[in-house]
Amino acid sequence: MKAVFDTKPTSIYDDLQTEHYQFPRRYLNIVQRCENDWVVLRRPRADGGNLSYFAVAKVARIEQDPINPSMFYARYADYLQFDDPVPWRVEGRYAEEELRNIPQTQVGVYLRGRSVRRLSDEDFAALVASGLHRALSNTQSSGLLEGPLENITKALTSGLPEERDRKVKLVLTSRVVREANFRDLVCNAYEGRCAITGLYLADHAGNLEVQGAHIWAVADGGPDMIQNGIALTATVHWLFDRHLISLSDNYELLIADGKIPLAFRKFFGDPSKRIALPKREADRPHPGYIAKHRALFLAKNRE
Repeated sequence: MKAVFDTKPTSIYDDLQTEHYQFPRRYLNIVQRCENDWVVLRRPRADGGNLSYFAVAKVARIEQDPINPSMFYARYADYLQFDDPVPWRVEGRYAEEELRNIPQTQVGVYLRGRSVRRLSDEDFAALVASGLHRALSNTQSSGLLEGPLENITKALTSGLPEERDRKVKLVLTSRVVREANFRDLVCNAYEGRCAITGLYLADHAGNLEVQGAHIWAVADGGPDMIQNGIALTATVHWLFDRHLISLSDNYELLIADGKIPLAFRKFFGDPSKRIALPKREADRPHPGYIAKHRALFLAKNRE
């Protein structure tokens, strides 16, 4: 069963946006029905939230809190942030069927005590189509979804339930879509510039040369999230992936001794200065992911 999980950065619960959702016993029955299925994460109005849906994740398993037996954790897999937050209401129409079926004046009252609630498969597919619209538009040539995609929402939500669910699952697990989504989020956060060289390159059509580099590699367990990304020009991306360069905790550049020609190192500028970072602090590389990359950098350069 699909569901909506309401969560916010200053939640009183032990929520870790990309990894788990903590909830009290009263939600256990509904969350158990979501196990091995997908949920949409929504930020409520509290704490300055904009009542929008911002990501999807798969509920991989449910565990009881070892410290507080009245609390439980929904552990995530395949977390995927939307290209842009999806409004919970567009032109007076709510994204959730349960909210559409009650008087609009009663919606606020209805949501009290319902931070976890059922979401229909049809509404889930529509939210995925809206939330991943840019990524899906950028991957049309891959043939992931059969037929023309003039209307991505229609392409993803039409057909028999079994066919619709197959297409949605295909989109959410596709590396092609995830890479397109990741690159779009990261490159937009860095405004199309390489974080290390400062270069901004685009062709006549406006396509950016800069790439979205994973800090903690996906092959090693790294997530497709903006805090695990950094925008790098192609050659610098190559150096970063091979741990010839890395970052300090203060976002200063670390360079392997004797491995990079001086003629190229001039593009790095002063390595003791902090690299260029996204304006929004929430979009900046997570220290934990940087630490994982740096550990490999140090290990490889001791060999």
